[in-house]
Amino acid sequence: MLKCQFLPVVMFVVSSCLTPLGIAQESNSQKLDNKRVRASRRAVPVLNENIDVHWIGDNDNFAWYEAERTDGLPEVVVIEMASGKKIAAQDFPDGVPQPLSDGAQARKELTELSRMEQSSFGGPETEIEFVNQTAKDIELAWIDGDGKPVSYGAIAAGESRSQHTFVNHVWVLRDRNKKVLAATKSLGRSSSSFTLTIDSKPPGKGNESKQNEDPANAESKPSTKHPRVFIREHNVWTWNEMIEEEIALTTDGNEQDGYDGRVKWSPNGEHFYVFRTRHADQRKVTMVDSAPDDQLQPKTVVFGYTKPGDEIDHPRLCIFDASGKAHHVVDDALAPNPFEIRDVSWRRDSKAVRFVYNERGHQRLKVIEMNADDGACRVIVDEKSNTFIDYAGKYFLQFLDETNELIWMSERDGWNHLYLIDQQTGSVKNQITSGNWVVREVVDVDESKRTMLIGAGGVIADQDPYYLHLLRVSFDGGQPTRLTDGDGDHQWKFSPSKRYLVDRCSRVDLPPTTTLRSLESGEWISITETADASKLLSSGWTMPQRFVAKGRDGVTDIYGLVVLPAGFDESKSYPVLELIYAGPHAAHVPKSFQRMSDLHQAANGANGKQFIVVRIDGMGTSHRSKAFHDLCWKNLGDGGFPDRIAWMKALAATIPQMDLERVGVWGGSAGGQNAMRALVAYGDFYKAAFADCGCHDNRMDKIWWNELWMGWPIGDHYQAQSNVTQAHRITGKLMLSVGELDTNVDPASTMQVVDALIKADKDFELLIFPGQNHGAGSSAYGTRRRIDFFCRAFYTD
Repeated sequence: MLKCQFLPVVMFVVSSCLTPLGIAQESNSQKLDNKRVRASRRAVPVLNENIDVHWIGDNDNFAWYEAERTDGLPEVVVIEMASGKKIAAQDFPDGVPQPLSDGAQARKELTELSRMEQSSFGGPETEIEFVNQTAKDIELAWIDGDGKPVSYGAIAAGESRSQHTFVNHVWVLRDRNKKVLAATKSLGRSSSSFTLTIDSKPPGKGNESKQNEDPANAESKPSTKHPRVFIREHNVWTWNEMIEEEIALTTDGNEQDGYDGRVKWSPNGEHFYVFRTRHADQRKVTMVDSAPDDQLQPKTVVFGYTKPGDEIDHPRLCIFDASGKAHHVVDDALAPNPFEIRDVSWRRDSKAVRFVYNERGHQRLKVIEMNADDGACRVIVDEKSNTFIDYAGKYFLQFLDETNELIWMSERDGWNHLYLIDQQTGSVKNQITSGNWVVREVVDVDESKRTMLIGAGGVIADQDPYYLHLLRVSFDGGQPTRLTDGDGDHQWKFSPSKRYLVDRCSRVDLPPTTTLRSLESGEWISITETADASKLLSSGWTMPQRFVAKGRDGVTDIYGLVVLPAGFDESKSYPVLELIYAGPHAAHVPKSFQRMSDLHQAANGANGKQFIVVRIDGMGTSHRSKAFHDLCWKNLGDGGFPDRIAWMKALAATIPQMDLERVGVWGGSAGGQNAMRALVAYGDFYKAAFADCGCHDNRMDKIWWNELWMGWPIGDHYQAQSNVTQAHRITGKLMLSVGELDTNVDPASTMQVVDALIKADKDFELLIFPGQNHGAGSSAYGTRRRIDFFCRAFYTD
């Protein structure tokens, strides 16, 4: 079978025209030169990096794509799938496509949205480079899971921004009046670029989300003989056509404890359910917009923001018969303290409603069924953990009502796997997947064939366990069929008939190879193209290098990468910078081929002051074993630092130019918390830190993320690991930055650190962005200031 081939890591000396990126002291001419360098590297193509395959014929008998040739001209290539042979386009029958463009192939790692969407979660990490080709400054904003925009700062006219993100996250570009100019969504793990021009079109309004809605439950309505039911003034009402009157079915609902949400009818129209919710008073956060665009005087911004330990709403499922007379409420003993009720659906036979009860504290997750006739409740699945259940990142449920089964994701055996469960008894019929590897995502479920397509990591023993492979597995267990091959990270899409697979294999040090395979067996059919990065390398861009070393226990492999500066000089000694993000919800070191502009920009520093830059996934992050992940539980202050330090020491033994007496760290959000923590707890190793918009005290940040990893009720460990309470312990040089209108992490968290540092008589630098939201420190201005900070911290001249 075809293997991904290794490419040599080659270092190129940068010519004098490639000026390092600038800092505060640079001249205007230097700034212009640096802008040209960034633009030129962005424009340097990696030929055939993103092959977009199209299909011809009812059974996808032929495939075609547009290839990029070294002479700059595009070429349409046709492949006969039966033989795998390439056919000259001029020899193909009528209907041969013409090249899509004059050399620029369609990029399918990114899509421009014609209608507004909200972000969905659970996708892998990637990066988007946003390019502003308009004459005005614009604002970059992320659309959260509720459809609300979260500002990530400005992109000046003619400038660009490399933004870390996740697949299926939605981003918008807005003008100063918050008018959306364009919207985009990342589709794949490869880095991509989005350019805003004067011709960009804004998206239309989106549709209401149907997330987690069962087909049997979607917009189900009663038959015409039954009345219309609706919610009014916190109670359930009906319109009786016989007497032409509105009748209240409940009268006990009120503002604090009332019926709400949509009415959902059973498929046979004989019952419906609604929720009754006991509402908690939501915490309000007040911020000051000190320099608003539309007026001289400051103004306040107030919004709801629930924090760890706060009271939360308590929803209860209620079932009514069609007349509204029979009224059943879920047994509170089975669902006494919900953090969340999700995935509510009717059985296809209309006999019961199922839902997932996520208990506050995230150590118990139940699938509960409520009978429609008598309201009797029973537990189908009762998942428990002594630490946490990662409901946000390791969750899958699909009911198989035709066979009275369900598929459930669990880490109960120490690895993230899938289980087939009998709905009637709740017993495990068999484990669908097993072994010392993890299921990362469920791609497709075929109930008729009783098979699934899954994305999995760690399935090949001698490969990086974070590399994603596509597998076919049977509901009944057994040996999986691996559909991808090669030592690299895989991305895939299917032909319309689902007979064939387009497999894109790459690594951070290996440009992509795209192949066509059988989706049934994984058998290789044809190679389409192998990407060519020679032009990018010759521009001064250096290939990242992979590195693995043992962690704190001397046994566990820790994976990371290193980026060397352009023109790397073996006779010199370089300070080391780590970009840190130890958020337990994922792993964060890139695995597929990407530009990684932020790392290269940091490595090249300013005015000849360069750095060696690293990224590492320490213990406590995801995508490995349950034991590896559990280290974070009630222990976010650990941040994987013992593993990171051991890894850097091992790397320095192979790259002696690393000066481990000059190590700095930077990060934002949870990474901002980590960056300051490095100086609090590991100041003997880290000497400088840049912390942007950090959640420095986990009691100050959003409820779901912090209670998931730090637990509930709130214990003394929250205070003990706070950067505020531990600020007096810092050594080294610290720079803090924050947007004053940060709606993601309360900016008061940073200001409480400032207060503690002043009280402890500690020196530090502070950069506040008026009117800016989360991530302002990664703006062009914030990036320049960060690079300047590390240059001053580690270079004396």
